[in-house]
Amino acid sequence: MCSVIGRVKPCHRALAVSLRLRTNTESPSCAAARSRRSCPGVSLGAEPLRVTSRTYSSGTAVSQRLLFRQLLELESKTYTYLLADAETKEAVLIDPVLETIDRDLKLIGELGLNVKVAVNTHCHADHITSTGLMKKRLVGLKSAISKHSGASADILLSEGDKITFGKHCLTVRDTPGHTDGCMTLVTGDQSMAFTGDALLIRGCGRTDFQQGCAKRLYHSVHQKIFTLPDQCLIYPAHDYLGQTVSTVGEERRFNPRLTKSIEQFVDIMNNLNLPKPAKIDIAVPANLVCGLHEV
Repeated sequence: MCSVIGRVKPCHRALAVSLRLRTNTESPSCAAARSRRSCPGVSLGAEPLRVTSRTYSSGTAVSQRLLFRQLLELESKTYTYLLADAETKEAVLIDPVLETIDRDLKLIGELGLNVKVAVNTHCHADHITSTGLMKKRLVGLKSAISKHSGASADILLSEGDKITFGKHCLTVRDTPGHTDGCMTLVTGDQSMAFTGDALLIRGCGRTDFQQGCAKRLYHSVHQKIFTLPDQCLIYPAHDYLGQTVSTVGEERRFNPRLTKSIEQFVDIMNNLNLPKPAKIDIAVPANLVCGLHEV
């Protein structure tokens, strides 16, 4: 530094000495702050990174991009899910129940959403869907269900189809076994999966009616759901013990039925001896025509 200062003019020499002294005496934090003021596009020091993250809770969540609500119908313990693009307000409703249509429509109105599609994960046997009646009360709403369900709807879905809403989408994975028309709906980033009755929290749908097949269900879960990332959140159509959400990793490790061999699983499912759903005789015929209402 001395040799360099010696070659400059006196006024420049004084400035150089001043700068040298400041560099030696000011604290690192002051130097970093001064550098940021002179170079606003450059960040120095150990400031924490500001990372935009998406978080979900069991019942309600919102991020800059995705709005999510989990709603419960008390009698049948059915979960209805509302997902929306937070910017465009386009939305999708999953497994709506007839008894809670007013609640759902009120929430949709309060949030200012435009629900494009109301989709059923399968032809339910324990409750009647509200999709048909909801179409009469929401302009432009379309109903959707698996093409393998045998039910009527505006949109008949199959493996790989996508339901889009704003910048988001749900991708269909066929997961038959509980019924022929069971689907799992997976978000585009594979962070959430809506599994219907195929996979429940520490359980699964029964296989003793409506084209049920234990072997088929076992393969569906292992091939179409357990292949998702461990941290993918599992949102089932029902829970009877007050549980709201699980993960693929948890179910792969702890599900008392689906951690067994296929032979053991079939034996478990063949010996559940459950009573038939109380509403099956009215729910299934109604849900085949979108809930007793015109499609």
